[in-house]
Amino acid sequence: MSPRTLSDHELWNAILQGGHSAFSMLFDRYWASVYTTVYSYVKDETISKEITHDIFLNIWLKREQLQILSFSAYLRAAGRYHVYKYMKQAKAIPVTYSATLEESADLVCRNQGDENLGYLELRNNIDEHLMELPKRCREVFILSRQQHLTNDQIAGKLGISKRTVENQLTHALHHLRVMLKNISIGIFTWLLFVWLC
Repeated sequence: MSPRTLSDHELWNAILQGGHSAFSMLFDRYWASVYTTVYSYVKDETISKEITHDIFLNIWLKREQLQILSFSAYLRAAGRYHVYKYMKQAKAIPVTYSATLEESADLVCRNQGDENLGYLELRNNIDEHLMELPKRCREVFILSRQQHLTNDQIAGKLGISKRTVENQLTHALHHLRVMLKNISIGIFTWLLFVWLC
């Protein structure tokens, strides 16, 4: 049986019945995508593989408790969650001894782990609030901010006017600003233009 002959929904129903071959098909279909997402955060091949395998193992072990409507969305969220968990556990900074102040002058005095965790939390917040937008508005925003298409390209791809694209983007940005009003304007603006780059 070819993996392409069954939809994700059909595979999931088979998995719920304990279907090992269906789970293997699902694993083959999504493993590379999950691994790529995880690797983009942790930049370590071994850790990325471990996290990716943990995600699929959890799906198999907890299959009777899970309600998955979209595998691609679920796996993206699971990838970010497991990365967040890993970074939280590994965020301790090693202590470096130096005999003189001059020797330590070049050390960077910031916690990269905390910065990455903060970024992931903000990204998760944005993702959650994006799901509250109407489908077309969310689609336009993602094409603009994730796929970096121009307004003209989005209009052509979706068969709508450039003005409609601009209106949808304005609506999405306003919605996110309101929902994320506790984030400083500078951080928010930066996030909107660089997230998922």
